[in-house]
Amino acid sequence: MPVEVILPKVDMDMSTGRISKWHVAEGQAVSQGELLFEIETDKAAMEIDSPATGVIRDIVGAEDVDIPVGQPVAWIYVEGEAYAPAPAGQAAESVISALVGEMPGRAEGDAVPPTVQASSARREIGGGAIRATPLARRLARERGLDLSAVRGSGPHGRIVRADVEGAAITPSSPSSPVVGNEPSVKLPISPLEGEMAGRPEGGAGAPSSDRTLSLFEPGSYEMAQHDAMRRTIARRLVEAKSTIPHFYLTAHCDIDALLRLRTDLNAAAPRRDGEPAWRLSVNDMVVKALAVALVKVPAANVSWTDEAMLRHRHVDVGVAVSIPGGLITPIVRRAEEKSLSAISNETKALAERARARALRPEEYRGGTTAVSNLGMFGVSEFAAIVNPPHATILAVGAGERRAVVDGDLIRAATMMTVTLSTDHRAVDGALAAELLAAFRETIEHPLGLVA
Repeated sequence: MPVEVILPKVDMDMSTGRISKWHVAEGQAVSQGELLFEIETDKAAMEIDSPATGVIRDIVGAEDVDIPVGQPVAWIYVEGEAYAPAPAGQAAESVISALVGEMPGRAEGDAVPPTVQASSARREIGGGAIRATPLARRLARERGLDLSAVRGSGPHGRIVRADVEGAAITPSSPSSPVVGNEPSVKLPISPLEGEMAGRPEGGAGAPSSDRTLSLFEPGSYEMAQHDAMRRTIARRLVEAKSTIPHFYLTAHCDIDALLRLRTDLNAAAPRRDGEPAWRLSVNDMVVKALAVALVKVPAANVSWTDEAMLRHRHVDVGVAVSIPGGLITPIVRRAEEKSLSAISNETKALAERARARALRPEEYRGGTTAVSNLGMFGVSEFAAIVNPPHATILAVGAGERRAVVDGDLIRAATMMTVTLSTDHRAVDGALAAELLAAFRETIEHPLGLVA
């Protein structure tokens, strides 16, 4: 029998993945261990090798489409094995999952709508199916439209929402109910009423996709489909804000001494092949200062679970890195034990791999706290969202020259505003205040960072 090539689970939290690029073509001979395709997860790109030697057939895993983990994406026929169509239903099931898995309004675990049949999925593989977006298919079903009579205006003739809305509605359309011989009259609604109407009963949750789209004129916007990273970010942020009781503490730190120390340390860096061995940033020193502060206040270096509090023996600091399409937080392990130069070089290497989507799972999983710095964008202050399993995250603003009161005098100083976001289940107010005070003390007397 042919060997299944499935979409593997390459990340603990991964439920779907996207094939960003196939490196082989239909009918091509492949060897075991040869690169077949690349998977785009929500955090990185992974190369997947061939599980067997033979000829690859029935490639049903399309590029840039969300595919559930464990679904077959192709089959490999070993040498001498007669080629036959893919096992009944498997190829179709894979494509059906890709077509309807992210359909608006469909919850995870819901049954596939009966209108999406295996036969139509097989026609999609062969190029004979009607090309339409999931939203267009859904609107067509609701309106009783035959998509074969609708002309698509999307790429390659694909039918989009505007095409369905511009098509004539059949008399049996559920959007035009009839009572007796008179059609019901649907009164116009305000944007606010429309938003609330799209929410689940009780008003919780966000407006539905259909309700949001109904507030804008067709053709006045473009649909940019969410990728796996954006969906994961959205899911985790909603989960964090709705399940973690946040509270926030803000402090203003005088960083003039820190800036002088940074200048001296960078000037003292030895040169290797004409390049300095390190170049410290303020953020590198913030990471170290937060680690030192958590050593001083170990009761805040924790993670909450429903059964127990995890008290960590080391401080693993996540450093938020902006990458195209989202955000990832690689971890500097045992930051309290590392020198500023080691933290600086490690952070730069992690950021480069993050932007290349080349991080290994162990480089971004876990951590005990995090730093998010928007100071380089000119942001004075902000509050970040706690990223579980962390109990704290420090939001760092820009260093700004401000007038400060020093005794009876007013002087100019470079001030940096930081906001500590805290999971109140794990870190109480007084404990968080103690941690923030320890951080401020370390930042304003930075020689302790090189001790």
